[in-house]
This record gives sequence, C-alpha cells and structure tokens, in this order.
Amino acid sequence: MLKFDIHKQTDLMRVGTIHTPHGDIQTPAFIGAATAATVKAITHAQMRELGSQGILANAYHLILSPGPALIATAGGLAEFSAWHGPTFTDSGGFQMLSLTDAKIDHDGVTFKSHLNGDKIRMNPEISMQTQWQIGADIHMAFDQAIDSADYQLVRQAMERTHAWLPRNIREHQRLSALAEQNNQPEQYLYAVVQGGLFPDLRQESAKLMAAQPVDGFGIGSLYTTETAETANIIKLTNEILPQSKPRHLLGMGAEPRDLFIGVKYGCDTFDCVAPTRQARNGALYTPDGRINIKNAKYRQQFSPVDPTCDCYLCQNFTAAYLHHLFKTNEITGKTLASIHNERFVVRTTDRIRQSILDDSFDDYMSSFLARYY
Repeated sequence: MLKFDIHKQTDLMRVGTIHTPHGDIQTPAFIGAATAATVKAITHAQMRELGSQGILANAYHLILSPGPALIATAGGLAEFSAWHGPTFTDSGGFQMLSLTDAKIDHDGVTFKSHLNGDKIRMNPEISMQTQWQIGADIHMAFDQAIDSADYQLVRQAMERTHAWLPRNIREHQRLSALAEQNNQPEQYLYAVVQGGLFPDLRQESAKLMAAQPVDGFGIGSLYTTETAETANIIKLTNEILPQSKPRHLLGMGAEPRDLFIGVKYGCDTFDCVAPTRQARNGALYTPDGRINIKNAKYRQQFSPVDPTCDCYLCQNFTAAYLHHLFKTNEITGKTLASIHNERFVVRTTDRIRQSILDDSFDDYMSSFLARYY
C-alpha cells in the first residue's frame, strides 16, 4: 500500500508526506496539471524551479498521442517526459465524455478521438492496463464523471462508477503482482468518489469507497463556483473517508479560495488547469486579486506585476514588458504569465501547509481571502 505519514492534524485538515517511488510529496500540495505530459507553456525545469512537487497527466490525451505503448517503451512517464518526481494520471473519463461523442454502456465507454476520429474502447480493465503502461506513481480508477443537476443521471453515473470499481481493483492487483515479479516500481490506485452536488449521493459513494482496498481517493465532478456548496460536499465526503489515506481533489483550483476550502475540509493534493489557462489569456493572480495584464493601465507600469512575488517573471521583468508581450502576441508572454500563476498557487499551498503547522490557518485564510476578493 501507498505510504502516507500524517505529521499534524487539526480537525479534518492535516500536514503529511506521501511517499512514491519517484520521491515524496509534502502535503497539502498543488500538483501541476500536465495534461499531455507537460504543463502548457512551462518546461519541467521551470516547474521544478517554481516549487512544484508533482505533475498529473491525463490518460485520455496520452492514449491519443503518443500512445501508452510508446511511453512504456521509453521507460514510463517519468523517463519519457524527463520529469523525475512524483506523477499522477487521471483516467480521462471526464474528457471522454466532454470532448467526444461517447457511448456509455454497462461495460465501459466507446468514443471517437477528437484528433482523427478513430473509434476507441475504454473500460476499467483497459484503463488500468493503459495507466500501468504510462507508468505514473498514482492513478485514478476509471469512473463516470458527470456535470449535471439531474439527480437520477448523477445517481446512474455514481452507480456505474461503483460497479466498475471492483474491476479496476482486480486488474490493478493483477498488474501489480506482475510488476513485483519483474522487479518493476510499484504503482498505486485511487478510487474516485462521485455523487455530484447531492449530499446523500456523496455520502453513499464515500461509504462504499472507504471500504475498498485502494491506496487513496480522488474526489471528482465538483463543477460549481458556489463556495458553501463545494465546502459542504468536500467536508461530508472526507468525514467518511479513512483518515489514514490521502485524498486528491480533482480539477479544483480555478480560484485560490478552492485551495483553502479543500485543505480545511481534509484534502491533501489538488490539480487544475486553470492557473496556466488563465495565464495564457493574460489573467494573473496577485495578492490583491486577479488582473488582466492586457489592460492599458499596465502599459507604463515599470514595476513587477507583484513586487512581493519571487517567481522568475516578477524577479526579472516589469508589468509593462509583459503587457507588451501580450499585445504583440509573443509566446514568451504566455510562458512568463504561466510561471507566475503556477508559482502563486504553489506558494499559497506551501504557506497553507506552514500555517497548519503554526496553528495560524484561520488567520491566514481570513487575511488572504479578504485581501484577494
């Protein structure tokens, strides 16, 4: 089983260490969303420089290109991408349903590649085989992600996720035994809690998942901007999941407050494409809120975007220069902005971790959110 040490816990929030074959993750931690084995516009060296402890790749995108067999031949995700640190893979269930005309049945999903139209079949067994070929340290069980307010549709997706989980586990255990025989690194499996925004479904899913022989848990399909609703769902889920295993909040981090909510109610790691996606559109995080660097007022700001920031952008360039890069559509601008935003969320999560150790979390959260919003 995956080793997870808890160093300090206050109510649901905790500080710990996840031990993986490619290194340790000090939690809480923000994991870089490296969808196609890269965080968009940022090199792995830059990710390490800004303090990222791990990356999460997406199995759906890697199935389409370059293919899991090629990644396996290269030696796995870490060797193929030259990221020599902890790695995660998401099963890609959300992308199969959101990017393609997918057909779901009791056995799995049939979808067409959005790149070339090829028809691809995916089910729990194939997903486990694919993710083992990709070779991340931690991967997510194949589930049915859903973004719906229809109770019956959400229940149906949850029940399908529950029905698929034992198949994920059996295939994972079979592949794990083969890896042990061949002296290959261990890989670990997280079950994914579903249930949408319905508290009774989330509790039902969490109770079932808590009893499974898995290494940790993903919390999926939380597509909402309503803070109180999100907090309630995360809280009641983590009150049920076992304290001894890590929890990953999937795809949450579009707003800095997501980090505080997730940590306060028991999540250990997070991933989200939003920091770099917003950066590529000129939106940058600062202690005083999000700004649009393309606005005219930054044309003559000959000081950093954030004078308190220690990222490569703010230590070397002015807001005026970054404004110029965006106005002239220079690719370098997207890279610098992405480095800044990724560093902002990594640094914020690091400070959250320290605030738990210092017993100052509530003060830090209230002061941060009051200033940012």
